[in-house]
Amino acid sequence: MSIEPDKIYIAYYKPVGIESTLNKSIENNLADALPIAERLFPLGRLDKASEGLMILTNDGKIYNGVTNSKNQKEKEYEVKVDQAITEDFLLKMSTGIEIMGQITKACVAKKIDEFTFSIILTQGLNRQIRRMCYKLGYEVTYLRRIRIMNLTLGNLEKGEFRYLTETEIDELKIL
Repeated sequence: MSIEPDKIYIAYYKPVGIESTLNKSIENNLADALPIAERLFPLGRLDKASEGLMILTNDGKIYNGVTNSKNQKEKEYEVKVDQAITEDFLLKMSTGIEIMGQITKACVAKKIDEFTFSIILTQGLNRQIRRMCYKLGYEVTYLRRIRIMNLTLGNLEKGEFRYLTETEIDELKIL
């Protein structure tokens, strides 16, 4: 009779330069950066040039609930670009842009300062924000995920992780 391992749920602040994979053959992978991750599955990805919140777990039900594209979980990002943000830019980002042969879903984009905006997505296309900005003539110079559903970076520093609280885990299980 095998004993099921205890479930683990962590929030991790992935720094720039780390690949969001557990594949040990890829340099600078999650398992090398965060040894506890070796036994866990990341709930989504962040590209190597991006930083921010990642959730990792060994709970298959939560993994399937969060990563299923039908569930449309909110993810919030802080983005800096190479030129001044206009109202037209924000409108187009919010209403959808054609990338990779499809129109992105409507989202919330708000200006923070001249070169920085926040965006809340419920879709997770590969390099979606970077591709959307590029299509409008902007280059992303900084991208950080600050929230996944109810979970935020909080006080985590780059490279740090923390275990989720019971309340946070319960909210994930509502999926």
